[in-house]
Amino acid sequence: MYLKWFTIVYKAKELVKAIFEKINKMQAAGIIGKYAIGGAVGATFYLEPSATLDVDIFVTLPMAPHQVLLSLTPIYDYLQARGGTLEGEYVVVDGWPVQFLPAADALDREALTEATATQVEGVRTWVMSAEHLVAIALRTGRLKDYTRILQFIEQDALDKNGLQGILQRHGLVSKWEQFKRKFVGGILE
Repeated sequence: MYLKWFTIVYKAKELVKAIFEKINKMQAAGIIGKYAIGGAVGATFYLEPSATLDVDIFVTLPMAPHQVLLSLTPIYDYLQARGGTLEGEYVVVDGWPVQFLPAADALDREALTEATATQVEGVRTWVMSAEHLVAIALRTGRLKDYTRILQFIEQDALDKNGLQGILQRHGLVSKWEQFKRKFVGGILE
């Protein structure tokens, strides 16, 4: 049993390593600009790992002068030429669905700018701060996002002052207060 578990964990680490190597090469080729890991995979840098079906990669995209619309086509073309396949909003890279999310607003751009460099199996990559992950989850507002926020709170994985600043800068204070009333009670006071 242990050997089977070890084999699964080892294969998962090798998969993640291969994905980030490809994303770094895509960045070096100018297909994407700055990027950072978000979502559930980003949260695993701060919390106990949880099940997830995909990797969320927030990106800045280079734009030509006078270009009005963002296009993910260069990302899709690049990864398809290297064995990736399209499945809905995902590009399946080495068997793992990856969703590329262009920085949509000031919160996303700030999260990218302030992302932390880290190593995943010896490959340099960037991950959003815990506070930005929580703010984005709060903004998104799905039940699974609220569950992740509660994990950050329960595991004391947040800089509360840093989070407050982000929430204030991005107009999320009232949404945070609603979240606290509904899910947290007086725990954070």
